[in-house]
Amino acid sequence: MQETDIVLAYLPQSDGTLKRRPALILREMPKFKDFLVCGISTQLHQKAENFDELITPEDTDFSGSGLKSESLIRLGFLAVLATEDIIGKIGTISAERHQRLLKNLSDYLMQ
Repeated sequence: MQETDIVLAYLPQSDGTLKRRPALILREMPKFKDFLVCGISTQLHQKAENFDELITPEDTDFSGSGLKSESLIRLGFLAVLATEDIIGKIGTISAERHQRLLKNLSDYLMQ
């Protein structure tokens, strides 16, 4: 697995439960090779403007994403996962979208 991959994983929810959902690999973390991921949701109303990003069937990288419907890549829904916590890869996004998301996250953290 690598950055730009969309995977299925069990992600912690706000109530402490784990839910199987798609996630985007943002970065491989140093030393232990864990992955920083962000959750992907179909709850489009949760979008944080100028931060999260929609991926729609009209986007050129949607068909390769493995997603079934318009979805929200949620930079505010972060987790660090070990490789064994990832069920498998379902698709990938474009390098351009990945870089845009990393820039949004970095810009926010640097404020």
